[in-house]
Amino acid sequence: MSNKLKFPAGFLWGTATSSYQVEGGNSNSDWWEWEKRGKTKDESGVACDYYNRFKTDHDFLTQLDCKAYRLSIEWSRVEPEEGIFSEKEFVHYREVLKDLKNRNIKTQVTLWWWVNPLWFSKKYGFHKKKSVEIFSRYVQKVVDELGDLIDLYQVFNEPMVPLGQGYLAGVFPPGYKNPIKFWKALNNVASSHKKAYQIIKEKYPSVPVGVSYLYNWYESENLGFLVAIINRLSKWYRVNLIDNKIKKSLDFVAIQYYRLGRIKFDWRNIKMDSKNQVYFGFTIEENKNNLMKWITYPQGLYKVLMEVKRKHNLPIYITENGVPTDIGLDDEERIKFIREHLQFVHKAISEGVDVRGYNYWSLLDNFEWLYGYEPRFGLIEIDYKTLERKSRKSFYEYAKICKNNEVEI
Repeated sequence: MSNKLKFPAGFLWGTATSSYQVEGGNSNSDWWEWEKRGKTKDESGVACDYYNRFKTDHDFLTQLDCKAYRLSIEWSRVEPEEGIFSEKEFVHYREVLKDLKNRNIKTQVTLWWWVNPLWFSKKYGFHKKKSVEIFSRYVQKVVDELGDLIDLYQVFNEPMVPLGQGYLAGVFPPGYKNPIKFWKALNNVASSHKKAYQIIKEKYPSVPVGVSYLYNWYESENLGFLVAIINRLSKWYRVNLIDNKIKKSLDFVAIQYYRLGRIKFDWRNIKMDSKNQVYFGFTIEENKNNLMKWITYPQGLYKVLMEVKRKHNLPIYITENGVPTDIGLDDEERIKFIREHLQFVHKAISEGVDVRGYNYWSLLDNFEWLYGYEPRFGLIEIDYKTLERKSRKSFYEYAKICKNNEVEI
């Protein structure tokens, strides 16, 4: 019996980064100001300096034999002032995308990855109706300036995460704990997605447009009759709440899967503390051996893929899947993580799920939002003092997978 699992011809192997987390120096944004207010473990600063080093970082993609790369456009760079777009920044992003196309790498572009221009955050925010018009103008400009170099669009990245953390928990910008503003922002983000879909399709009807969902697998222990209710609520909030509003404006579904959420209830802990995963008594079990306390559960990815097929029956891209580790190049834990998750991706494909591609998160170690620079997700290790790049053991393992279109189990 072969211990190698072959993937379909044309399967898109890739990696991903988000601009804010790797570019550095994005001082015109709400997240930069959030950091300056001491709301994060570290300040992003120069990050990985991908902004200036993108060509040498793309060399790693060539070495990996990646056929896809997911990245984002920073709205706060290309529209530094309301209604005034930066020609210099569009030239920059054009160079980035062109370099990828020259390497025969498909460009998967995310238009909004949690970060807003400072002027938008101060004057509007997604809880104001005008935000739809403002965001649509930005989308139109990106499509006009860069659309010929974009192979696939994800309009919003994991929209429910920043909406919940920014409008209910108050730990992301804009820092509200206001259910009414949350509901308004949710509806305006949904409207913005639908409008963006129309804008892109008008000019590039054959280019696929979608959205990414953080789609972890949830289970409940010791909750008796509440088990089914908790699972449904988790899914309804994380995915269905917005998906039901935009599902007619999706050409594919992008899945971002990391872990198992095993939910427990503790009546002594009735508070809201999303940073520490406490939700009015409901808590998520922790793995003390994981840097972010996440429980790895490869089979959950298979369950998610089967569920998404049942609901949508659309093409699926796995646009993020990764594990945080400590510093170091010998990362057997990451190799095991990748192999085991891909085994279940292969199982889903063999059972008829139309999975088109897989992106490991992430190409580079990067700025992990509230957690700062401690968690390391990269196939490439970054020395944040010197910005030196070093390939981890997992880099070479993933390169084998990409080149051979198969995974050893």
